[in-house]
Amino acid sequence: MRLATFTHAGTTRIGAVVGDEVVDLAEEDPGLPREMEAFLAAGAAALAAAERATGRAAARIPLDDVRLEAPVLRPRKILAVGLNYADHIAESGMKPPEFPTIFNKQVTSVTGPYDPIHLPRVSGALDYEGELAFVIGRRCRHVPRARAPEVIAGYLVLDDVSVRDWQLRTPTWTMGKSFDTHCPMGPWIVTADELGDPHSLGIRTWVNGELRQDSNTKELAHDCFSLVEHLSTAFTLEPGDVVTTGTPGGVGIGMKPPRLLAVGDVVRVAIDRIGQLENPVIEEPVDTSRP
Repeated sequence: MRLATFTHAGTTRIGAVVGDEVVDLAEEDPGLPREMEAFLAAGAAALAAAERATGRAAARIPLDDVRLEAPVLRPRKILAVGLNYADHIAESGMKPPEFPTIFNKQVTSVTGPYDPIHLPRVSGALDYEGELAFVIGRRCRHVPRARAPEVIAGYLVLDDVSVRDWQLRTPTWTMGKSFDTHCPMGPWIVTADELGDPHSLGIRTWVNGELRQDSNTKELAHDCFSLVEHLSTAFTLEPGDVVTTGTPGGVGIGMKPPRLLAVGDVVRVAIDRIGQLENPVIEEPVDTSRP
């Protein structure tokens, strides 16, 4: 199943994407939660109810008539991994880390799969990082790798947009990774049972139609299941938490000379069997007090 958060006729709720339509799950089954975190927390019963609703659905809306939002609008945690593909480590000029390099992206960086990315007024060093991400479906702690698939609800596409000069000012990267609009994700969550093996997916990024990144998730140094084991050793993972797994080689800062993003550029990230994001770059608005 492909689970989406969408806005239509002035309200935002969750749905199941079937072909070029979205099933309005709240309309089909009013007992289902209207927000993704609550839906995932409701577990197998909610998924089964959603599947039944999708099978009989009359309340279908063309995708062209809705606004797709980030599947999880306000995740409690966004946990990211740096230096997790060999070719990206090489272009960064750094040594392969023995353990996953973990940092946070702040929740206010989240934006939708087709929404604009802001070029910050304080920097011109804007870069893209196409990534596979996954969403936690069950509250869990101390999960062994063999059982990690049980706690992953599904997978999505994410762009770990980075402000390189701010990222590299300090040993910790959170500031340069967390500017508003710098975490596009979506376009939906493909449930784990539908996707199958997450470690054999082509991942590609284009800028203005030019292919910049072209790799496969089989190249991950620390795969999705190992990341669940590692992270859950330290703290509880909760439904709706997003873990993004790192980017392959081909980022703008790694090119010679560097090719960073500018206003007017369009970044597209696609992952096999999941979908794609497409985000234009715009100047940071003067008024950032409103979404």
